[in-house]
Amino acid sequence: MSIDPRELRNVMGHFATGVTIITTKDNTGKPFGLTANAFSSLSLAPPLVLVCVDKTVDCYACFEDSKVFAVNFLSEEQEQLSRRFATKGIEKFEGVACRSGELGTPLLEGTLGHIVCKVVNSYEGGDHTIYVGEIQGASASGDRPLLFFKGKYYRLPS
Repeated sequence: MSIDPRELRNVMGHFATGVTIITTKDNTGKPFGLTANAFSSLSLAPPLVLVCVDKTVDCYACFEDSKVFAVNFLSEEQEQLSRRFATKGIEKFEGVACRSGELGTPLLEGTLGHIVCKVVNSYEGGDHTIYVGEIQGASASGDRPLLFFKGKYYRLPS
């Protein structure tokens, strides 16, 4: 049985997720990033996560080349940042507060937390590449995440 991509997107939209921005850098150190909810914890020992990157995004080659990435967990105040990093064809880091973290990965300011990884494996996943990252550093604080459900942003009730 095959499912139409639009129908699959609709079905998958019924699974609520947190919102992340995955960041990396090119070989000159220039930062790149994208909004993603295709992120998951994979293993505690060794500490592994996975991210799925669409092969058509502007910064795909950077993910292929750099072999490091950071997962930035967005707070409920960062919806506009999420929208910015989901927009194609713009300079995503222009005017965005960030710092260089472990392994030189860009870390966004004001997030709930981040995980910094070195890529230990990658797999073809249809129109995406699945990157498995071994965690090299992590930090978290705060308790008001940005959520995504059925194509819309949500916040936890107060």
